[in-house]
Amino acid sequence: MLEQLGSTTDSLTSSDVADLRRFLILVADPRDVRGLRYPAVALLCAAVSAVLTGARSLIAISEWITDAPQHALGVLGFAADPLTGLRPVPHAATVRRLLQRVDGDALDAAIGAFLQARTPPPAEPETKAGPVRQVIAVDGKVVRGSRTKTATAIQLLAAMDHHGVVLGRYPKAGVVNVLAGHAR
Repeated sequence: MLEQLGSTTDSLTSSDVADLRRFLILVADPRDVRGLRYPAVALLCAAVSAVLTGARSLIAISEWITDAPQHALGVLGFAADPLTGLRPVPHAATVRRLLQRVDGDALDAAIGAFLQARTPPPAEPETKAGPVRQVIAVDGKVVRGSRTKTATAIQLLAAMDHHGVVLGRYPKAGVVNVLAGHAR
């Protein structure tokens, strides 16, 4: 997922973040409406931004959000306090609870749709020999520790095209795996 979101030579701009927000707004907020202080879209955009900069755990994501500059928090969607003008950041537990409760399939679909929209269409090759075949790489992994006495191990399978776009996954990845590697 990290490789799909971007590389050091292909950084995200403010317009890319705004574009990502259009996709993440479709992910339902699982929290109770009472006492919401931070919008789910801002928290999800911040989590994705943290992963883009190398965060590999929920703690690292929270630390990145805490250390983010005020202008970056504004771009991500955090509101400024009307009295101080500063943008307060959420506690690590707030980020963790949201990422644990959000629908992983919906988040996976939103990020996948964003990546698909961000990928330029492949150029048509100038060949008269016939149709050009699409190159697809398939990779599978067995989730360590997923085998129990009553269940077989969980196997993950992904197909990716030559341009780095994930065409499909089975089974769908959970939000914690998508955003924070193996952190739980």
